[in-house]
Amino acid sequence: MTLEQKIAASETRIFKAVFPNTTNHYDTLFGGTAMQLMDEVAFITATRFSRKRMVTVSSDRIDFTKPIPAGTIIELIGKVTQVGRTSLKVSVEIVIEEMYSFERNTAITGTFTFVAVDADKRPVPVV
Repeated sequence: MTLEQKIAASETRIFKAVFPNTTNHYDTLFGGTAMQLMDEVAFITATRFSRKRMVTVSSDRIDFTKPIPAGTIIELIGKVTQVGRTSLKVSVEIVIEEMYSFERNTAITGTFTFVAVDADKRPVPVV
């Protein structure tokens, strides 16, 4: 399998409903909850790409461009964007999908860096 094919095959999409128990006093998704979901999707994407133990080493930038209201569906999309020797970068975007219309808008984007590690937590080649 080529690198491009591995990248395409590792793209990860997860859908979640935004319920009131995950929202703040503005009735929008907590930023920390969004970041946790993004890291989870990034981890799954990195693992699907490498099929190795992966650990998060950084989140480079997370841009919150739209609030995510309760009562919506969100789609988290993870894509490998860069592959190094022992590390890789995954971009994650959260798209808001209205429950009762076909309207979709990107709300949050971010980049996460992962390192492949062995059983002793030492870096190993990612591919």
